[in-house]
Amino acid sequence: MPSFDAVVIGAGVNGLACAGRLSKAGLKVQLVDQAAQVGGAMATREFAPGYRVSAVAHLVNALDARVESGLDLARHGLKWSARDLATTALGENGDHLVLCGAFGERLDGSISAADRAAWTELRVRLLRFAAVLAPFKAMSPPRLAANAGNDLIALAKIALKLRLLGRDDMREFLRLLLINVADVVEDEFADDRLKGLIAFDATLGAHLGPRSPNTLILLLNRLASQAAGTVAGLALPKGGMGAVAAAMANAVAELGVDVRANAPVRRVLVEGDRAVGVELQCGEIIRARHVVSAANPKTTFLDLVGRPQLDTGFVRRTRSIRMRGGAAKFHLALSGAPDFRGADLTSRLVIAPSVNAVENAFNAVKYNRFSEKPVMEIIVPSAFEDGLAPAGHHVLSAIVQFAPREVEGGWNDRRGAFGERIMATLEAHAPGISGLIVAAQMLSPEDIERDYSMIGGDWHHGELAVEQMLFLRPAVGAAGYATPVPGLWLAGAGSHPGGGVSGAAGWNAAERLIGSEGAQ
Repeated sequence: MPSFDAVVIGAGVNGLACAGRLSKAGLKVQLVDQAAQVGGAMATREFAPGYRVSAVAHLVNALDARVESGLDLARHGLKWSARDLATTALGENGDHLVLCGAFGERLDGSISAADRAAWTELRVRLLRFAAVLAPFKAMSPPRLAANAGNDLIALAKIALKLRLLGRDDMREFLRLLLINVADVVEDEFADDRLKGLIAFDATLGAHLGPRSPNTLILLLNRLASQAAGTVAGLALPKGGMGAVAAAMANAVAELGVDVRANAPVRRVLVEGDRAVGVELQCGEIIRARHVVSAANPKTTFLDLVGRPQLDTGFVRRTRSIRMRGGAAKFHLALSGAPDFRGADLTSRLVIAPSVNAVENAFNAVKYNRFSEKPVMEIIVPSAFEDGLAPAGHHVLSAIVQFAPREVEGGWNDRRGAFGERIMATLEAHAPGISGLIVAAQMLSPEDIERDYSMIGGDWHHGELAVEQMLFLRPAVGAAGYATPVPGLWLAGAGSHPGGGVSGAAGWNAAERLIGSEGAQ
């Protein structure tokens, strides 16, 4: 007899969300993870004595409302240091542009009246179109087969919502799905800071530049999310991203999920062509009626299940999933507050001076080189709360683009050179910051792959691109959370709707599994 109804592999945001939802439906669940602490990349870590930062992800912009409310994360300790976080597009001479509220409800700074009006109109239009995409995030990718009745009904409802936009808006929506973000912002604005910021946001975490096709849909996908109850908002959890993991871990434990850390999985047990449990590296066997993997789909199928259990065509499609991360993480321990030429440190700071700056930064990775003039998103978490650094000191966290997984010359030899380019960029915007450094840390895509099991350093476990979205994600044959192996389910970032601190993929997968059982 199986010991559990379901065993979930991977205790990151999606594994926790999935385990919690399954337990709420009455299933007996065990959650296993190879790390000593649950949360995956959703962690707060000390990188120098007395200095702590969010290890990889450092802001929340997509935490699924079903996860936040369904697991009652507030009751389990989740608090916010900031909601509706403003974004400051840094100008080298201190001429900053501030987008206040969710996706720039208000613009502060010197900007022409024409650009201000154009921004107001474009913002409303993009949010309206993003609202059409939002329902897709909370549903299994619709199957197009003739017997997929419920899926086709759901798809029809969304098609009706699209039709209600009106003929002109519907045409514009369909046009924007295929266009690149550079063309949109260059048609709309003259201000380089605003254009660079929107280009940066559309390509953050992607292996694409702003002139790459279909990048506008990535921006709409981002705007279709919510954070701390605000659509298209940004929020900073008190205590860093590890606080989100802790609240989720507390919630699932209360629901009765058996959580085991330091429990790496060697293989998925397949008997009679069906997944029946897992074997841990230590040799322990855990039997379950369902196996749910929140791990990378390549890891799941090629390593844990194994090629002999899979159709050769499916193996080929799995191997072909593109996973090219393009971002590095950079941390500074500082003896004082950095001065970004008067910018508010309690805002999200972005260095992306123009569309061309973002495009040029991306161009380097196409040739396995890092950007000579990187663009980046910066947070100074110690400006929001005490306890992350010694009194009077600060920590800086930056997501830096672009950096390839395989850099020319190897990361061991080139790490210092990229760090110098990052510091040169920071120094240009915050003169004197180099003199404040107590310690520094850089995580290359190679480091992120090794430390957090993200192949290629890709936090989506499969690039977000039109050919790897919805019913094509992660691959044909495993796009609806069910897999070619009966009893095995996918619930990670590699499945729809993708990565980030969301939990949507895990919650959706649980709903699909529960539906297969007729449970509630």
